[in-house]
Amino acid sequence: MRRGVGTTQAGAASSRCSAALISCTVSEHGYLFSLGSTCYPEGHIECRDPDHLKLKVEAGLDVVITQLFFDNADCFSCVERVRAHGIRVPIIPGIIPITNLAQIERSTSMWDAKIPHPPQAKLGAVHGDADTLRSIGIDHATTQCHELLDQGAPGIRFYTLNQSPAMRVVLERLRK
Repeated sequence: MRRGVGTTQAGAASSRCSAALISCTVSEHGYLFSLGSTCYPEGHIECRDPDHLKLKVEAGLDVVITQLFFDNADCFSCVERVRAHGIRVPIIPGIIPITNLAQIERSTSMWDAKIPHPPQAKLGAVHGDADTLRSIGIDHATTQCHELLDQGAPGIRFYTLNQSPAMRVVLERLRK
């Protein structure tokens, strides 16, 4: 359920349906494959109420992957909240380098995510300069990944949105 669509009650119903689907899949098919779901470090109902995510984990979820975010503090806070609710499955942060500001602004508006001030100010200052914007986005994503991994993230889920050359640069930098 997208943020802003429906109510908290609909969100609770959606989580129950997700949990039922997970439970049914596990009971019907066992663990022939791993089951994962998302969580939203900022903005979405699951961020505000970890009990919705806990229902899914208790039904058999193996891993949680975050939706994209640009401020690691939001991810760390989200992980802390869900851990306080007894959720122990791996939580893998989802990262994307900003290569197209309009595209990222559309994506972040869907999840009420934000681009923090320092990179936002840099990105706004290079309006129309695609190479510099791409460079700033790659630098920010690389910094995010280093910090997340240094703080114990079990891995990184990379969102590419058909921009794999930028992600390859991030990966090359992480390997050094």
